[in-house]
Amino acid sequence: MSEQGGAPPVDTAKPHSARMYDYYLGGKTHYEADVQAAEAVVAKLPEIVTAARTNRDFMIRVTRTLAAEYGVRQFLDIGSGIPTEPNLHQVAQSVVPEARVVYTDSDPIVRQYAQALLHSTPEGRTAYLQADVTRPESVLGSAELTETLDLDRPVAVSVNALFHFIPDEQGPERILRTLLDRLAPGSFLSLSHGIGDVTDQDGADRINAVVDIYKRNGTVLVPRSREQVGRFFEGLELLDPGITQVHLWRPDSDPLGGLPEGTLTLYAGVARKP
Repeated sequence: MSEQGGAPPVDTAKPHSARMYDYYLGGKTHYEADVQAAEAVVAKLPEIVTAARTNRDFMIRVTRTLAAEYGVRQFLDIGSGIPTEPNLHQVAQSVVPEARVVYTDSDPIVRQYAQALLHSTPEGRTAYLQADVTRPESVLGSAELTETLDLDRPVAVSVNALFHFIPDEQGPERILRTLLDRLAPGSFLSLSHGIGDVTDQDGADRINAVVDIYKRNGTVLVPRSREQVGRFFEGLELLDPGITQVHLWRPDSDPLGGLPEGTLTLYAGVARKP
């Protein structure tokens, strides 16, 4: 596992979005500062717990669908976060044992727990890379990626709950386009993103309050509208049902899954590179 530019030390006194997300999921890899910040968010936007958990379910359904129905055997999970079972490779390899998966994240604490991401089937392979997605060339040029995945064959790129942490001035669409341009035709993009076009004033105020909480703790959070999220998929062929909320993307059973109608989760979509 390489460290692009060297890994900074883990600051346990400062909240981090990956560890806050772990808290929303009910995990155990977080510190008191993360708990306090996450609870402040939950107090303003209780739906964020549902959003995190339905986003995890979305990843599982997408991975299973792409492996079983579209023949995908290679996966690149960017912004993978702290390991939470089932991890993406466990889902993919349960369908196709020979599946290969590369995980990337910029948080040094994820690297500390990355061994959990490397327990591959004998037929498949997994690798972990510490890298910053805002420098996509560092991902594409890494030995971890090039020795694990064949970029001349289709790859499914997963960027779930990631790009709402990348502000416009850092060029999120350019970053994604750089990644996708290197991939073979028939590759896929799976993306989920925080919702920014809530119509009721109360919902908008609560989202703005959450943005402020993240900002005070040193993290930029940029919820985007459905139209803005759609720009990430330009030039790609969206799979049915197009861009929707994560819990409504090809649900296994009841589309709401017991959630009240109008529940705020995340926008999501899956698309194929022609």
